[in-house]
Amino acid sequence: MKILLTGAKGMLGTDVAERLTDLGIDFLGIDKEELDITNETAVNSYITEYRPSVIIHCAAYTAVDLAETERELAYKINVDGTKNIAQAAADTNARLLYISTDYVFDGQNSEPYEVESLCKPINWYGYTKHKGEEAVAEYLSEYFIIRTSWLFGRNGNNFIKTMLKLAETRDEISVVCDQTGSPTFTVDLAVLLCDIAQSDKCGKYHVTNEGFCSWAELAQEIMNIRNRPCKVNFITTEQYPTKAQRPKNSRLSKRSLDENGFMRLPDWKDALERYLSR
Repeated sequence: MKILLTGAKGMLGTDVAERLTDLGIDFLGIDKEELDITNETAVNSYITEYRPSVIIHCAAYTAVDLAETERELAYKINVDGTKNIAQAAADTNARLLYISTDYVFDGQNSEPYEVESLCKPINWYGYTKHKGEEAVAEYLSEYFIIRTSWLFGRNGNNFIKTMLKLAETRDEISVVCDQTGSPTFTVDLAVLLCDIAQSDKCGKYHVTNEGFCSWAELAQEIMNIRNRPCKVNFITTEQYPTKAQRPKNSRLSKRSLDENGFMRLPDWKDALERYLSR
């Protein structure tokens, strides 16, 4: 097996690269310095020369609020870039593992979303990621689409780092309590991504750490684990307006993992404790 990993310097890509190294798998990790995925000719040439058996596509535009004003750039990277990767994968008979998001859903469901639930994004980032999914399915017959949510990892910024930083100078913070989902540790996610990439069980999967919480409950757990005296005030989405709308229900069903014999990830609280212990 020979794997090409895009976005290798990102939060998730860093941990995927480390996992592939631990497994002794032949892979090449690249980032924007090595390849501009929005350049169709460059992508086709690069992938044709390397000829991977699987491409793990972690490269993406992920600034959710900024995407509302940088729409063209977000589309260019998440849609056009993914199209280029998918086309080149098809031309070289490579499978493609595409990282997507809970934000492809509108959050109006009362139950966790299944992999075949209707996609109806309510922000531009989610829209571009959904269009990326469509591009993968259009160009390839063998692919993996992995939707995940609320990522945190050692590399780059995340919600946990932000909360701890705020707690250094504030006695209390206000955090949204009516958006529910699953915090996901990139180290745990990387393990399962590599397992899926090595399989022939193509299709769509929802992969997050187990359990659900709100952002406010996550913030409270962070303070508890770190013994920070900072009080967390629970507020509504309407009390904390942002440029991009967020789905209130980001809960994802893991039925597809169960049906295909993949192990679920550990509980989010366990993941959070391991992350903070580092």
